[in-house]
Amino acid sequence: MTNMDDRRKGFENKFAHDAELQFRVEARRNHLLGEWAADLLGKEGEEKAAYARDVVRSDFETAGDDDVMRKVSGDLAEKVPAAEIRAKMDMLMEQAKLQIMREQTS
Repeated sequence: MTNMDDRRKGFENKFAHDAELQFRVEARRNHLLGEWAADLLGKEGEEKAAYARDVVRSDFETAGDDDVMRKVSGDLAEKVPAAEIRAKMDMLMEQAKLQIMREQTS
């Protein structure tokens, strides 16, 4: 019985770890996206940092990426097509994964 309990706890711990890791990657991606969008909007310094934080916070509105996409595409409506924003999100997801994985190993 102990062996099964140990396996169950191991799976639960792995699930929790993977969920936390995914959350951190998505938050990092959203922050990077916010910095990119802030640059396009001409924001600098604290205004740029605040905008990036707003993009990260926008992800808490609904499940999935739609809320982040809605925020950034609304702000960049006249400057960047939605397809380009979505492509940038995908590229930044890979970059965020690499950054988080590097942090995990250091």
